[in-house]
Amino acid sequence: MTGVPLRDLHACFEGVIPSIIATVDAAGVPNISYLSHVHYVDDDHVALSNQYFTKTSANVRDRGTAALIVVDGRSGRQYLLDIAFVSSHREGALFERMSDHLNAMSSRQGMSDIMALRSADLYRVLSCEAVPAVEAGEEPVAAPPDAGARLAAAARLAGAIARDADADAMIDHALRSLAEDFGFPHLMVLIPDDSGTRLTVIASRGYDSPGTGAEVGLGEGVAGTVAATLRPLRLADMSRGRRYAEAARIETPVPRAIPYPGLAEPLSQMAVPMISRGELTGVLMAEAQTRFAFAREDEDALALVAGQLGAALALHDMATEDEPAAKPAPDRIAGPRIRIRYFPYDDSIFIGEDYLIRGISGRLLHHFLRLHLDEGRSDFTNRELRVDPRLRLPEVKDNLETRLILLRRRLDDHAAPLRLLRPERGRIRLEIGGIPEIEVVT
Repeated sequence: MTGVPLRDLHACFEGVIPSIIATVDAAGVPNISYLSHVHYVDDDHVALSNQYFTKTSANVRDRGTAALIVVDGRSGRQYLLDIAFVSSHREGALFERMSDHLNAMSSRQGMSDIMALRSADLYRVLSCEAVPAVEAGEEPVAAPPDAGARLAAAARLAGAIARDADADAMIDHALRSLAEDFGFPHLMVLIPDDSGTRLTVIASRGYDSPGTGAEVGLGEGVAGTVAATLRPLRLADMSRGRRYAEAARIETPVPRAIPYPGLAEPLSQMAVPMISRGELTGVLMAEAQTRFAFAREDEDALALVAGQLGAALALHDMATEDEPAAKPAPDRIAGPRIRIRYFPYDDSIFIGEDYLIRGISGRLLHHFLRLHLDEGRSDFTNRELRVDPRLRLPEVKDNLETRLILLRRRLDDHAAPLRLLRPERGRIRLEIGGIPEIEVVT
C-alpha cells in the first residue's frame, strides 16, 4: 500500500461519518453509495459492511476494484482509498464484530432486519491519499492513551481485585479505580437475571441515581448486545443516531420499574463481557458525554479488568465456607409496622406501595423475613441457603453471592427500613427497623 498508513486513520473507522464508495459497471457507468461502516482490519486491509448494495456488489464482481472516501470524525479530514476485492464473509470474527456494531445502532429503531449485515467484504488497500482541502482552525485532538501504560494499569487493578476477599469490595474497587485512574466518568456493572433473558444493574458510579435493580433485555442497546454475543463493543460517537442512547431504555411494566442509571444523551459507550468458564457472569460498561471518549486501548484495558472481575465473582459464588458458630436468636424487634407485599409469580417485593426487587433476590428477602417472623432469626449462612429447597436455587450455578449483593445495594439505595449486613464471610444478617407484616399476593 502507498500513501498514508491506515493505522493513522482509526478515527475514520468508528462509524461516525458515513463513507462513500464509488464503482463502475462493465459499460463504464459509475455508481456511488454510502456505507454504514468501514472496519480497519490491518495495515493493508479494510472490511466494508454489505447490507443492500446490489449494484455496488455487481460492479465489484465485474471490475474487482472500487474507490472509497473515509472521513475523520474528529477533524473532518478526508482520505481517498483505492481498494481491490479479496473475499466476502458471512460468518466468523470479522463478520460478528461488524454485525454487533450495526445491531446496536438499529435495534431500537426496529430496523434490525433492514440494517442487518449481509456480509463483511474484505478489500486490500492499494493506496491511501489525503484529499486536498483548505485547512480551517481546528480544535486540538487528544492523543490516544498509551497502550502499554493502559494495560499495565489494568493488570495492576486485576491483581488488586484478586486480592479482595469480599465480593462487594471487588466491585467497588473496580469502579473506583476505573473512574479515578482511567478517567472513565460513568460506569456500571450488570448481571444476568434468573431467566437469562435480561440484565440487572448491580452497581454503578458517576450517576445522579445508582439505578440498582434496573433492567435491560439481552440484545438491547450496547450492554444487551454484549451480553447476547459475549463480545466487546465500543461506539465512538452516538450523535449520529439518538437510538443508541435510547436502546438501553426499555419499558418495564409499572410499578415494577427502576429508573435506568445511564446518561440521557451519551456520545460514547463501550461495554465488555465478564466471562467465567465460558459463561456470562456480567457486563462492565462505561459511557461519556463526549465524542471519542474511549479508544481501542481503553477497550483492551476494560476487557482485562472485566475478565478478572467476572472470574473472581464466580469463584465467590462457588466457595463453600465452614458453618459459622450459631448465635442465640435476638429478641423480636419492636417498632413501627412495615407493610411488605410479596408476589410469588415473579418473586417481587414491595415495601408499602414502592417496588423493591424481584427474582431470586426477592425470594431471598421473603425467606429472611419469614424466618425472622416465625423463628426470631436474623442471622443466616450461605451454606444453609444453598441447600434449602424452598429457595429453589439452580443446582449448577446459583449466583447466590451476586444476588445477595444486588439485594443489599437495592435496600441501601431505597433507604428501606431493612438492611442486609455481612458480619463475616459466608454469613448474612438482617436488620429490621420495625415489625414486618407480609402480605402474599396470589
